[in-house]
Amino acid sequence: MSTSRLNQLHTLNAQTLKQSLDQQSTTLIDVREPGEFATEHIPGATLVALSQFDLRKIPQTNDAKLVLYCRSGRRSAIAAQKLFDAGFESVAHLACGIGAWKEAGYATVTNRSGRSAPISPMRQVQIVAGSLMLTGTLLGALVSPWFLLLSGAVGAGLIFAGVTDTCMLGLLLAKLPYNQRSQY
Repeated sequence: MSTSRLNQLHTLNAQTLKQSLDQQSTTLIDVREPGEFATEHIPGATLVALSQFDLRKIPQTNDAKLVLYCRSGRRSAIAAQKLFDAGFESVAHLACGIGAWKEAGYATVTNRSGRSAPISPMRQVQIVAGSLMLTGTLLGALVSPWFLLLSGAVGAGLIFAGVTDTCMLGLLLAKLPYNQRSQY
């Protein structure tokens, strides 16, 4: 990643993004997964999930500012680098993601279609990780202490996810078919 490209990623706060959207001078791209988008997103956003990032899905508007967002800002920074690598000259992203948008009191679009959106990725990770840890503990107590390694491995994975803000279990769960549907 070159220094000149780092300087081209502009960070916007929620208030600046809101003003830009109100002036219709922004193309807003949500780089979260389809299930996250279906559950809740910023009005006017287009979904281009980072896991299946396709430059052809980015609306090309010469006069509109391109702004990306995700949950925390990490995935949008990765997507921005992909855009820079493809020749885009100026990209911005929302500082602290959709959480900052909601914290500022701005409205979001939530799933009201009658069809249920998948459980949020964070809750899916919590359910799977908790189930694996409980299973490892029970099997370790009832069958063999070697099963406690399962609980230890899951715990180590959760520590790694917290330190690096990269959850491998979350990335795996995002690839499941029910998390890939974009129409809810």
